[in-house]
Amino acid sequence: MRVYPEEMTETAPKSTLPYPPVHYDKQFVVLSDWDGTITTYDSNDYMTDNLGYGKEKRREGNLDILAGKTTFRDEFRRMLDSVSAHGHTLDECKEVLKQNIKLDPGFRDFYRYCKSKEIPVVIVSSGMEPIIRAVLSALVTPEEAAEIDIISNDVDVHLDGTWSIKYRHPTSGYGHDKSQAILPYRAIPKPPTLFFFGDGVSDMSAARHADVLFVKQKNDGENDLAAYCRREGIPHILFSDFGAALNTVKAIVEGSKTADVALAEGKAE
Repeated sequence: MRVYPEEMTETAPKSTLPYPPVHYDKQFVVLSDWDGTITTYDSNDYMTDNLGYGKEKRREGNLDILAGKTTFRDEFRRMLDSVSAHGHTLDECKEVLKQNIKLDPGFRDFYRYCKSKEIPVVIVSSGMEPIIRAVLSALVTPEEAAEIDIISNDVDVHLDGTWSIKYRHPTSGYGHDKSQAILPYRAIPKPPTLFFFGDGVSDMSAARHADVLFVKQKNDGENDLAAYCRREGIPHILFSDFGAALNTVKAIVEGSKTADVALAEGKAE
C-alpha cells in the first residue's frame, strides 16, 4: 500500500505538480538531491557560470540565501533567467549539460546495492525534471533511468523560445520545499529509516527532517549545506562520494551500526 504526499497535511505548501507514490511498506528509503550530489557538478551552476551571468554573481546570491537576505526561490529564478536571457534555448542547455555533467563515481554501485536490497532511491531536486531526465538518461542505463522517481520543479517554454522555471511550491521561499518529500513518511504507522543526501542551499528545507542526513563535502569550497548544518546544530554525516556513503548505508541496513552511531561518527569513509 502506498500513499501520496499531497494528501498528508493541510499546512503543506500547495504543489503545482504531482508526486510519485510514497513507499509505504519499505524499511529504508533513500532520498537524494541531484545536482552536485549524484552528479559531480551542479548543472544549474554550470549553466549560470558558463551560459548566464557568471560564477561571481551566482556565489554572491548563494551567500545571500545562507545569510537570509533573499529566498532560494527568488535567487534561483534570477540565476536561470540569466541563462535564457543570454539566448540559450532549453534544448541547447540539455545538450551542453549532457556533454559536461558527470555522475558521482560511486553512484552506480550505490544504486545497484539499494536495488538489490529493495531500497527505493528517489531524486528530490530543485532543478527541472526535463533537464534532469535528459542528463540522467545519458549517465545510467535506460532501465535504471526509468526506475528512478524524480520529485522536482518543471519548466515552461514560451512561444518566443525563452524558458523559465515552473516551481513545485511557488508560495514557498524554497520554490520546492524538499521537506514535503520526507514528511509524509512520518504519518506511516511503521515509518522507514530515511536517508537524505544533499550538498547545497536547496537542501536546507530537508536537512532537519531526515533520519540520517548525508552532506557532500566538495573540494571547490562550495559546502553550503555543511555550513548551514554546523550553524544550526543539525547532525549529519560528511561524505566525499557515494562509494564512501555506501559503506555507512550498508552498515546501517545490515545491522552492524546504528544510525545514531553513524551520525556521531560524522563522516563516511
